[in-house]
Amino acid sequence: MVWLHCCEELRRCETLLCEVMMCHLVKMKVGLSPRWYAIPSADQIRITTSLKSQRGSVWTKTKSIFEYWEVEVTFRVTGRGRIGADGLAIWFTEEQGLEGPVFGAADKWNGVGIFFDSFDNDGKKNNPGVIVVGNNGKLLYDHQNDGSTQALASCQRDFRNKPYPVRVKITYYQKTLTVLINNGFTPDKDDYEFCAKVEDMVLPSQGYFGISAATGGLADDHDVLSFLTFQLTEPGKEVPTPEAEIPQKDKEKYQEEFEHFQQELDKKKEEFQKEHPDVQGQPAEDLFETVSDRELRQIFEGQNRIHLEIKQLNRQLDMILDEQRRYVSAVTDEIAKRGAGFPSQQGQVSQQEIETVVKTQEEVIRQVNEIRNSMADTLRLISGAQHPGSAAGVYETTQHFNDIKEHLHVVKRDIEHLVQRNMPSSEKSKCPDLPPFPSCLSTMHFFIFVVVQTVLFIGYIMYR
Repeated sequence: MVWLHCCEELRRCETLLCEVMMCHLVKMKVGLSPRWYAIPSADQIRITTSLKSQRGSVWTKTKSIFEYWEVEVTFRVTGRGRIGADGLAIWFTEEQGLEGPVFGAADKWNGVGIFFDSFDNDGKKNNPGVIVVGNNGKLLYDHQNDGSTQALASCQRDFRNKPYPVRVKITYYQKTLTVLINNGFTPDKDDYEFCAKVEDMVLPSQGYFGISAATGGLADDHDVLSFLTFQLTEPGKEVPTPEAEIPQKDKEKYQEEFEHFQQELDKKKEEFQKEHPDVQGQPAEDLFETVSDRELRQIFEGQNRIHLEIKQLNRQLDMILDEQRRYVSAVTDEIAKRGAGFPSQQGQVSQQEIETVVKTQEEVIRQVNEIRNSMADTLRLISGAQHPGSAAGVYETTQHFNDIKEHLHVVKRDIEHLVQRNMPSSEKSKCPDLPPFPSCLSTMHFFIFVVVQTVLFIGYIMYR
């Protein structure tokens, strides 16, 4: 039984062999074979169902001979509980993986695994998260610590129960592995954000791509919608032709397997419709948006806007931080030059002044890092917002938005304080001097007023 990738650009299921060339990227043409509990369908494959202690995996049938490659995976992880388990893994290994304890695949693999871990085994509250673990065939995965002692890189991202499919882009180019992720809050396919990067990483020159998942005491549905593999070529090198990547005989065999699978799927659909005639049509109430669906959509749209604003603010803070680092580096170089050229006392005094400036800039950098940490907490609050399926969920979502609002106020206040401290003394804003007020009473008038008051007071006493 063979599962095919459903080419989303065409909105219909294509054959196993997509032949598309674009910008030094060649779409890999391989067959995928599901194993164990994986359930294939026409538009996705369910690696594991939401049942306890399930395992499943899908692996390419032929080895990849790409020196450098890029993988784009689209998947969903859904479950009824607030916490899920165990997770999903994307593999590139020297040999096809067997069933095992590492997210449904065997341990001691030779290659790399990118793990989307749903369950917090070590109790550090850093899950769901993404972990990159390399192995030379001798390493046993550390489940108790969620692989933290073996992780080459990681990031904390919530990929469960998202309104849109989660997208992951994994690139291996010139011994550097990069992981980008689309968190599923937006339908924009190109809205990736950085997750992890591993440099000087040596992988097998040939290997198999795979994807696996597992459940434990808790369970989620792990569905894979697409798995695209591209070959990366260095500029100036000739791009291989698609026809040279797979023999015609294998192509015909994969096509025959796909047609056979498609026929069996159509037969099962017909049998199901005959056995269940009451569910053939779509319920009328599903055609319209309910109040809860509309509220949920508005919450996600609001979270998406807040997320985009915070990303823009994070980019601006990165620019400020880079500029301050360049300034500190330039000042440090100037200190070294003046120290070498002017060893006199005058040079020492100038060096003290420059050291004061350097300390000030380091304080600015420290404050920028504190602001970035505050923004990271805000992003975690956004990612951890609960779905308003109940009154408690609505209350928790409201609390999250209040916390986000407070964090944004703190960030704004810190930035204003940072700008005021970083501004040169000559440019600091000063309150304008008050204009001179005209005198309401002259000295002569004051004395005349005192005399008149005195005379009136004496006359009043004498009258009494």
